[in-house]
Amino acid sequence: MIRKYLTIVCLFCFMIANRTMAQTTAKQWNKDVVGWNLGNQFECSAPGQDGESMAIGEPDGAMNAETSWGNPVVTKKLIKAVKKAGFNAVRIPVRWQCHITNPTAMSINKDWIARIKEVVDWCLAEDMKVIINTHHDKWLEGRPFYANKEENCQKLALLWMNIATAFKDYDERVAFAGTNEVHIKDNWGKPEAENLEVQNAYNQTFIDIVRVTGGKNEKRHLICQTYVCNPDFGIDNGDFIIPKDIDGNGNDYMSVEFHYYNPWDYAGLCKYYYWGEPYKQYGASESDENTMRKFFDKAVDTWASKGLGLIIGEWGVTDHFKGSEADRIHENMTYYCETFIKEARKRGIATFIWDNGDFGNGQEKFGIFDRKKANTPIKATWIIDGITKGSKFQSQ
Repeated sequence: MIRKYLTIVCLFCFMIANRTMAQTTAKQWNKDVVGWNLGNQFECSAPGQDGESMAIGEPDGAMNAETSWGNPVVTKKLIKAVKKAGFNAVRIPVRWQCHITNPTAMSINKDWIARIKEVVDWCLAEDMKVIINTHHDKWLEGRPFYANKEENCQKLALLWMNIATAFKDYDERVAFAGTNEVHIKDNWGKPEAENLEVQNAYNQTFIDIVRVTGGKNEKRHLICQTYVCNPDFGIDNGDFIIPKDIDGNGNDYMSVEFHYYNPWDYAGLCKYYYWGEPYKQYGASESDENTMRKFFDKAVDTWASKGLGLIIGEWGVTDHFKGSEADRIHENMTYYCETFIKEARKRGIATFIWDNGDFGNGQEKFGIFDRKKANTPIKATWIIDGITKGSKFQSQ
């Protein structure tokens, strides 16, 4: 009987050890991820609320925030369409501040948590990985100052304790991202030393509190950000300090996130209609394929070489064109997307394209799926074509 008991115990220990050994690292999680952002949905402010408000609480109609910026309610059909289009991961930006029932404890409305879980479950049912973050929590993002550092870190810790506990039993396909684009309102420029220090403090606070919740969160893939998610404010001069993870984890279960709407004069500002060497004759941006490759290599040398994963949490090209050249301009966007995905996959960088559901000609027109139509058709076919072509490249 004792021998039988010992055999069972040894078998159990062996199973636990193997499960630990088989835990997916951040780099493994990121490998071949071609993701999509569920933008302008769960990160919206409550109806009628100023999107820049730093108020923490539940204004009237907060549960309707999902549709307050013009998109319809997220459906299972939309998630299925995203999967069918070839994406294998979804980033779900979430604003929590207008769903806090107790600001002292940073407790979250149970119905809001349930709604986020519902959409996460739809993604997992399609076997897509998921990132949940804090996005547009303005009390956090808009006050990167020494004067607010201690209070914000305390609130961030409480918030993530509640989020991490709610998702504690979810499998390793679900990753957490601590912050979003932390910056002073209307100031996207070079940060001061205190701004960088506060961002680094946010990252360490996030790692510490999630790990303390235990269970699957001890080795869950956690994602930290450069200041304002601008890679230039993290990649040089030690501006981004790698957080210290718990003993035994090293850097294996953490990623660095940055956003890449580059070159901005082409991807967002609409100054140029063309990008890349084959389109130089039409007046393309000076930033080209070589610029992209050099930067991606620098990110690998700076962070991946130290064991960290790399995630481009947002990227994209706003739809902008001029009449007679619309077809060629869209063809150029296809080329950009193909090159971007291919070069990222070469280096094991996970990518998540931004889709805000907005269509037209000009800035902030990053819509891909038409969420307002029942069959959620792909409207920006030129974007999907490029991503599909780039995704055929086999990573190393």
